[in-house]
Amino acid sequence: MLVQDRVTTNPNPKSPKSQIRASINSHHHDLHHRFSESKSLDFSTWVSENFCKIVTITVLVATVAAILFLLSTGDTAALSYIQSKAQPLDKTHHPPRINWNNIPSIADKSSPYTNFRSEKWIVVSVSHYPSDSLKKLVRIKGWQLLAIGNSRTPNDWSLKGAIYLSLEQQATLGFRVSGYLPFDSYLRKSVGYLFAIQHGAKKIFDADDRGEVIDGDLGKHFDVELIGEGARQETILQYSHENENRSVVNPYVHFGQRTVWPRGLPLENVGEIGHEEFYTEVFGGKQFIQQGISNGLPDVDSVFYHTRKTGLEAFDIRFDERAPKVALPQGVMMPVNSFNTIYHSSAFWGLMLPVSVSTMASDVLRGYWGQRLLWEIGGYVVVYPPTVHRYDTVGGYPFSEEKDLHVNVGRLIKFLVAWRSSKHELFEKILELSFAMAEEGFWSEQDVKFTAAWLQDLLAVGYQQPRLMSFELDRPRPNIGHGDRKEFVPRKLPSVHLGVEETGTVNYEIGNLIRWRKNFGNVVLIMFCNGPVERTALEWRLLYGRIFKTVIILSSQKNEDLAVEAGHLDRMYK
Repeated sequence: MLVQDRVTTNPNPKSPKSQIRASINSHHHDLHHRFSESKSLDFSTWVSENFCKIVTITVLVATVAAILFLLSTGDTAALSYIQSKAQPLDKTHHPPRINWNNIPSIADKSSPYTNFRSEKWIVVSVSHYPSDSLKKLVRIKGWQLLAIGNSRTPNDWSLKGAIYLSLEQQATLGFRVSGYLPFDSYLRKSVGYLFAIQHGAKKIFDADDRGEVIDGDLGKHFDVELIGEGARQETILQYSHENENRSVVNPYVHFGQRTVWPRGLPLENVGEIGHEEFYTEVFGGKQFIQQGISNGLPDVDSVFYHTRKTGLEAFDIRFDERAPKVALPQGVMMPVNSFNTIYHSSAFWGLMLPVSVSTMASDVLRGYWGQRLLWEIGGYVVVYPPTVHRYDTVGGYPFSEEKDLHVNVGRLIKFLVAWRSSKHELFEKILELSFAMAEEGFWSEQDVKFTAAWLQDLLAVGYQQPRLMSFELDRPRPNIGHGDRKEFVPRKLPSVHLGVEETGTVNYEIGNLIRWRKNFGNVVLIMFCNGPVERTALEWRLLYGRIFKTVIILSSQKNEDLAVEAGHLDRMYK
């Protein structure tokens, strides 16, 4: 995972307050019962005999007092450091109830930019002094750069032409979400989104400080205007909805890289490298979320990074800049990130970055959650040819830090596609879905409360929630006639495959593997690894998993994270 300068935090409490209090009460009752039977009246003797118990109770009471203090002061960000991963909610919890018609407005009365207005904003998180990429980003004509600081940002951070909000300034803005955000994370961008909306934003480019916009012109690559004279009145290629069983796609295939996949794509889908048999078309105007492709170092996960890296040589992967943009129909999803994406005002509610999951998973979950809700207002996601170039200057995160993402994302997609709501307002649907995701354990109750705070802050800064549209996912899909089929055959660009350059005939190796699968598709492959399995297991699964129905990897040491079973070489045939 290589998209942000992220710090992993554990934002969920390990147990609710009620459980802690119950534990304390049971300890007191037990101690009272035991102490009442003491035969010694000598206080010093009693203390010496019960010293361990006294220390245990003292520590327990001090811990509870500290937790209650944090809760009473409302410092949710501080609590994030002692919380554990998301657990499903029990049936006693209920979604928050909000009076949407009685939310007081929040005006900017504290920052130096009280009267500043702009329709187009670039929002970035900064932890270091301005990078060369950021200095180029601030010069993009017609866009206002907003830099959001955190606890690691230098105190004297500044960049001419940029608006910078330090932690101290963020705290004075009065947003409800501030209390839920960790101090040292890019998740503080949520404050930046609200600030931009408060100051007139109609389009927000969600970016980071490592990407350079190609040719320095966002309007050249994205559909910045959807209505009016500046809008491109054209139809857009759309993935076919003919296969009702397909719910996720890898957009990198469309842009010429069949063996590369984006962070957040379920690993069980990385082997689906065949191009579309045909596309359909959709009218432009409702591509409220626009995802750009990155040249150089694209948005890839740690599995790709660590299995494709050739020594110290930096990645420089290129995508087809001549490939047409492509839309996703209802029922089909793809990963959406937080460093190369334009959100239009109709989708501003979808900018919320969840806080109870790891920072590596936050924007991925946001993207899938937002896509599902986008269908409720008739909107869709469109993917665009290369819009930025990102340089491979950092190392990849270990697989263990993305494990929960890989384990849950496939289940999340199935859940979202099947989810239905009978609510009559978008914000009610958003809150209901956030609660349902907490019930399923995709994030915690913390994010349900955060969603409620986020939606109230949106209304408080003047945002108008979009109207719902008729939802067509449950209706029979129309047949795709011959005249509706649009063909486009993606190019096959040079790439990297398991640590070697794809050149010449190697470029077609993966295509050959898919053809071989017709002969070996029902075969179970059992392999034994003599050496370290950390990298070998991933390589074997990615390579042979494309051919054989099942790949079983054995080693002398069991590794649950990599699905490697313990075995002995001399017993493999048994």
